Amino acid sequence: MLNRPVSFFVAGAAGAAALTAASAPSPLYPVYQRLWGFSPFTLTAIFAVYVLALLAALLTIGSLSDRVGRRPVASAALVLLALGMLLFATAGGTGGLMAARIVQGFAVGAATGTTTAMIMDSAPNPRLGSIVSSAVPALGIATGAVLAGALVEFAPLPRELVFWILAVVYLVLAALVWLIPERARPESTSRGSVWRLLLPSAGLPQATRPAFFALLPSIGATWALAGLYLSLGSSVLGIVLDVHSHFVVGIVLGVFFAAGIAGTAVSPVLPPKSREWFGYGPLALGVLVTIAAMLNSALPLYVVGSVIAGFGFGASFRFAINALGEVAPTPQRGQVFATMYIVSYLAFSVPALAAGLAVERFGLKPTAVTYGALEVALVLIAMVAGIVRARRRVGGSARKSTGRARP
Repeated sequence: MLNRPVSFFVAGAAGAAALTAASAPSPLYPVYQRLWGFSPFTLTAIFAVYVLALLAALLTIGSLSDRVGRRPVASAALVLLALGMLLFATAGGTGGLMAARIVQGFAVGAATGTTTAMIMDSAPNPRLGSIVSSAVPALGIATGAVLAGALVEFAPLPRELVFWILAVVYLVLAALVWLIPERARPESTSRGSVWRLLLPSAGLPQATRPAFFALLPSIGATWALAGLYLSLGSSVLGIVLDVHSHFVVGIVLGVFFAAGIAGTAVSPVLPPKSREWFGYGPLALGVLVTIAAMLNSALPLYVVGSVIAGFGFGASFRFAINALGEVAPTPQRGQVFATMYIVSYLAFSVPALAAGLAVERFGLKPTAVTYGALEVALVLIAMVAGIVRARRRVGGSARKSTGRARP
């Protein structure tokens, strides 16, 4: 068995690698469109089936690792991801892409909540666990976008090589996670209880619900923006900003998520009361800058806006992960994070699919600008929710202090 630091590293690598699959196809979408001639709506539909399959996995097996252990669920998900990569590598049309995205989505859904719980379980301390677990999605997505863009532009087999490489990585990680020690489970699991657990469900422990519902606008704002970048981002760069290099497309998409890693890393250094606003401010500002860039067809300004918005994305998501990790009971962490990812991926997919429909009628630039404006509005709602939550917390603390002061 691996020791705790190595287990923590392997769990983080598995979590990041799972999300690498989400962005790896993005720089290839313009290539697929030219080859097979499908519309922007078909493009977002290909994106959406991935998320639907991911949600199906979260609803059915999202909390399974709480009962049967982290290792079997994580390992099986990584093997399934390898299969999804093979389907991408051999896809010969829109139907093949759909099949690959469905398998990939189900595998990522099975992996995300489980690897997040595995990271928290093996972390040397809760603070480091929340930092890493909130950073690995952005790290994985940035890696996938940049790696795919570079291989498509410069390597042989531009439509296949990235997927063969990722398939091998997933099989190696599937073996390594078996060496991570399992946490002790409070009770043995019978076959019947496992089958009941596979029925579609989502839930939260009572103690987690107030924090979770207060964070919904924040989670929605961050992941709706990520969905725009990964669904229509390559089209915005190619059509609105006139970028024709697949490598540059991958770099610009990766910059947003790489900045998210920086936001995640810097956020804990700030005073606790400032961390939430440190995410929301850059998130809103960055989106406004990208809107200005699209209206003026200015690529450098778009990159600057992506960096600022990505920084806010990372800081905001880290705050949400940390807040939920603090209130989630250890035996139910898998369920809590699976439910969080259900909400995240609904925000990730539904607005992007609506945007795909809007592009058909109104055009790409007006749709992307409107999407950005709605994103800023959602961030403002998250800010208001944060103020209300802070006031309630202060009021509750005052009432407890008054109660203790009474004779």
